[in-house]
Amino acid sequence: MISHQLCEQRFFDDFAIGERFNIPSRTMTDALFAAFQLASGDNHPVHYDVEYCRSLGMPDMLAHGFQVLIQTAAGAGLFPHCVEESLKAFIEQSSKFLLPVFSGDTLYPSLEVVELIPGRTTGVLAMRSQILNQRGELVMEGTQKYLLRKRST
Repeated sequence: MISHQLCEQRFFDDFAIGERFNIPSRTMTDALFAAFQLASGDNHPVHYDVEYCRSLGMPDMLAHGFQVLIQTAAGAGLFPHCVEESLKAFIEQSSKFLLPVFSGDTLYPSLEVVELIPGRTTGVLAMRSQILNQRGELVMEGTQKYLLRKRST
């Protein structure tokens, strides 16, 4: 079998507080809004009717909170490629939506290691998830936790 890894494999013991994993930016287009509406089944006009939104004083369609949250999916960046051999589970996620996101906004998601909770053979890696918009404003923050194997000794 050909080895085709994108980065060196890491285990729980290899991480340090403060490490950051940026996720590629994404501009929230009308097409992404339509795809999310189709996948989620959410049919409230605030998420797909620009004229309805403007009648409420919004500049454009308002992104659903989960549509914003999914921009922090670790799989869009390098982190899961680095833990292919050690990842046991994605065990927890929480988030706070701090500012609205509208169609046309560009989002800059990132994950940062904030806590390492060691166990006997595994450990929990806690990462702060955050998303900034094109103006550098924090629109979402939260936590993601992953169960990783420790390196064999």
